[in-house]
Amino acid sequence: MTTITRPGTKPARPYFSSGPCAKPPGWSAEKLNPESLGRSHRSKIGKARLKYCIDLMRELLRLPDTHRIGIVPGSDTGAFEMAMWTMLGARPVTTLAWESFGEGWVTDAVKQLKLDPTILRADYGQLPDLTQVDWSNDVLFTWNGTTSGVRVPNGDWIADDRAGLAFADATSAVFAYDLPWDKIDVATFSWQKVLGGEGGHGVLILGPRAVERLETHTPAWPLPKVFRLVSKGALAEGVFKGETINTPSMLAVEDAISALEWAKSVGGADGLIARSDANAAALDKIVEDRAWLGHLAADPASRSTTSVCLTVAGADEALIKKIASLLEAEDAAYDVAGYRDAPAGLRIWCGATVDTADIEALGPWLDWAYETAKA
Repeated sequence: MTTITRPGTKPARPYFSSGPCAKPPGWSAEKLNPESLGRSHRSKIGKARLKYCIDLMRELLRLPDTHRIGIVPGSDTGAFEMAMWTMLGARPVTTLAWESFGEGWVTDAVKQLKLDPTILRADYGQLPDLTQVDWSNDVLFTWNGTTSGVRVPNGDWIADDRAGLAFADATSAVFAYDLPWDKIDVATFSWQKVLGGEGGHGVLILGPRAVERLETHTPAWPLPKVFRLVSKGALAEGVFKGETINTPSMLAVEDAISALEWAKSVGGADGLIARSDANAAALDKIVEDRAWLGHLAADPASRSTTSVCLTVAGADEALIKKIASLLEAEDAAYDVAGYRDAPAGLRIWCGATVDTADIEALGPWLDWAYETAKA
């Protein structure tokens, strides 16, 4: 039997999970500002820290003053469902799905809100035909399909004169791509992705057309308290100044602030994008050099640079599970198995909090785990 030699160098930080993602380099809990901990989020310090977090996000995202940012419960899922439940129903709806989370919004629109939407689907690794989107409708889509590794290439397909609203689930896209905010009416994300923050809280971004919808449209269904963004017919502006609807974790807020401050230190938005791009390029080279690896996303123009999904020759779920287990046991890579609903394969997070040297060190370990798992 041929002995398969373990590589000599391991990734220094083998954190390649697609959510929650790797903490920023140099992160330590001791570095978090403890001043707001144990204090009310409605105290002077609590409100100030929440507003500071919002201001940092606005700066890093280069968000225009026309758009509002709110911290809401339930991670990205909570933020996107809040948007759906409060704003849909005024116009016909189109939903796009090419991975599991997009399918989740289809399910909500069809089974929960009973909107009878137009559904445009594509298989994992593909995009639906974006030219078929009718912009007289409200349109729901994921900017970056975390579980398929497929993203929309840009915002050119979103009509400037759209009558409907563009709802973008952008949780693996913000801080990794230069998003065209004039094309997005509603965007949602969570700190646990590209920032490497903690889960549980979502971020809701509203453009002026979304605010107009909220103030002029009353949904046909009842709204839970945590979804209510309007009071007496007007937007609850306090939500977008740090006065959260429910009690936030100030520890999670301080962690997000720490990540945002780190992001500024590496060059802001441009620095984060450059780090993600470099990581994706390093992984792409690993794939190109190996006949047994491939990209699930067929078209490079729509291939994610954050949640990169890979095909493995001859792989089934059992082989992928064995590969992932071998890598974890060696502390060479954690959480690299593909999403449970996706085709059997690997998924490597390449967002900005990962160091390129760790991606490069991963290649020989993938070889070792693949050969060992097959032996």
